[in-house]
Amino acid sequence: MAGTATEYIQHHLTHLNNIGAKQGSIVDFSVFNFDTAVFSILMMLLAVWLMYSAAKKATSGVPGKWQCAVEMLVDMVSEQAKSIVHGDRTFIAPLALTVFVWVTLMNAIDLIPVDLIPAICGWFGIHYMRPLPTADLNGSMGISVGVLQLMIYYGIKIKGPAGFGKELFTAPFGNFILLWPFNFLLNIIEYLAKTVSLGMRLFGNMYAGELLFFLIALLTGMLWEGEVGLAAFGVLGQFFAGLCWWLFHILIVLLQAFIMMMLTLVYIGQSHEGH
Repeated sequence: MAGTATEYIQHHLTHLNNIGAKQGSIVDFSVFNFDTAVFSILMMLLAVWLMYSAAKKATSGVPGKWQCAVEMLVDMVSEQAKSIVHGDRTFIAPLALTVFVWVTLMNAIDLIPVDLIPAICGWFGIHYMRPLPTADLNGSMGISVGVLQLMIYYGIKIKGPAGFGKELFTAPFGNFILLWPFNFLLNIIEYLAKTVSLGMRLFGNMYAGELLFFLIALLTGMLWEGEVGLAAFGVLGQFFAGLCWWLFHILIVLLQAFIMMMLTLVYIGQSHEGH
């Protein structure tokens, strides 16, 4: 292991971006993380290909294993959408399926050994590479902002521009004109709170999981530097600790994707209803 444990983690937490260094502040719109964008797009393309391949090979006879798995997933998402969203679900159910599959694939990148992708990129002279898009606040907040846009879109579509605007100013305290500023402020805060909590929930869980993988990867190097005789113990400890967390992390990967899908349905479903 080159460098100290702190340097190792800081290096792995640095994105491939346009400034060539770690972002200095939480909010900096001048920084663009290329790795987050590239891996998000790659996982989206993979999701489209997986769904397309299942649809292309679908048969009315005895389904194959892959078709059966996809049909079960589609049925599950469709039932959840039906129970939450009361209205036209022609677009909403496929949207929820897309969110679940896409977020699952992005989260699953965390199951790849943490040094593998950065090492491969290093062969091509790329010194920084953080491939997990959902552990980047930009990536997770990007998804939640997309959900916010859909909330507003469906609010206007279902209630009409006038009805949507009226609800912003008259709910929840009523139509009295002096209460309009308070109603409007509370509704704006509600929309912002939903957006921020949706993105931060995904980011926080995936960031913590990624960081724990980094700490496990440090185990062998720390013991090797301390005493050569402990190297074998360090390798075994790293393997078993990594395996246990890897198996548990599969649940987190799926659970966070499911929560993102369900909250997307809940928020869009709320846009179909009045206060």
